[in-house]
Amino acid sequence: MNHSFETIDGLVIGAGIVGLACAYQLHLAHPKLQLCILDKEAGPAVHQTGHNSGVLHSGIYYAPGSLKAENCLQGKAAMQEFCQREGIPFDICGKVIVAKHPDEFLQLEKLQQRALQHGIQVQQLDDVGLRDLEPHVVGLKALHIKSAGIVNYTRVSERLLEILLSSGRHRFVPHFKVRHITHSHGGVEVSSEQQTLKAKWGINAAGLYSDKIFAMSGQTPNYRIIPFRGEYYKLKESRRHLCRNLIYPVPDPSFPFLGVHLTRMIGGEVECGPNAVLALAREGYTWGQIDFNELWECLSYPGFQQLAKQHFKAGIAEMTRSFFKSAFAKSLQELVPEIKAEDLIKAPAGIRAQALEINGKLMDDFHFVANKPWLHLCNVPSPAATSSLNIGKVAMHKLASMGCLN
Repeated sequence: MNHSFETIDGLVIGAGIVGLACAYQLHLAHPKLQLCILDKEAGPAVHQTGHNSGVLHSGIYYAPGSLKAENCLQGKAAMQEFCQREGIPFDICGKVIVAKHPDEFLQLEKLQQRALQHGIQVQQLDDVGLRDLEPHVVGLKALHIKSAGIVNYTRVSERLLEILLSSGRHRFVPHFKVRHITHSHGGVEVSSEQQTLKAKWGINAAGLYSDKIFAMSGQTPNYRIIPFRGEYYKLKESRRHLCRNLIYPVPDPSFPFLGVHLTRMIGGEVECGPNAVLALAREGYTWGQIDFNELWECLSYPGFQQLAKQHFKAGIAEMTRSFFKSAFAKSLQELVPEIKAEDLIKAPAGIRAQALEINGKLMDDFHFVANKPWLHLCNVPSPAATSSLNIGKVAMHKLASMGCLN
């Protein structure tokens, strides 16, 4: 049966935390708006949001002036305020970034300088100070970032949706897989196989499929979303004491991911990971989940071919960690030598929706494209969850600048 809502002001495609945060900020600032949030799944936060480790990022990794830095710093404060107001548990537990070798000292110093630029409180630790915070970690130096924390972003997403629906002005449409987008009379029509929704404008917060929605809207993306699967283990309960809070290595500046680390989660479990391997489908959470069309789109894309050549050795190491628990444990032992392979229990993987340009360059920053009647959130990987409430404000301002909120 075909359904059409003629009075909807805006459509939000994607009910992850970013899409819901956009709807929430619009709801607060423009309470007369009518919004429709749609998702191809049965409920919110099913993919990236529901598979991350729940870190409230401090912002230390992101270049001053970047969208990631701006949104993470402001978004983290907004997220803490939201959680406190709504009774959602969070913990500002702090984290350490550990230098294991002298050749990592310079990168550690650069991170400390960046923290100062952002106004982030950090403390440099020697090996004794590090052991005081994390007794089972071995390192030569470390940075202690006191403002990092943990939260359950699925619970945040559920609460955002509850607030939106309780207003009586907004709808959530589950099981809506976008098949076609058309434009007419200054508005948009978004169709699934079962129904069509009409609105004056739309926000594309589709995550792993954001480039597909971008193309359906009649534009040609100059990037492609590449799905990188991050695989995790958890420490068995009797070994959780090996990690008090958050333990990270010094990131390799030549590699686009942060490296395997340990994260105490808000429920008390300790998550270890992730590695980073190409997923064989955009939602391929295991090696057995394959979509040959999506895989071919990745492998045939010149940008991915360039990236694979550039990081061939690192890619082999990541795949080795994927197939051999002992190799994964060995990486963790560089931080916590007491960890053994038998301490690790397989945990659900996550997938990072990473935009890749045709020249093989990963989009390092958030990337938004405003082209009335659409606002496309093209590249919003980590720290998107931490940043989400501020991204929602940015989205609102961009819609206003296009004249969508008049």
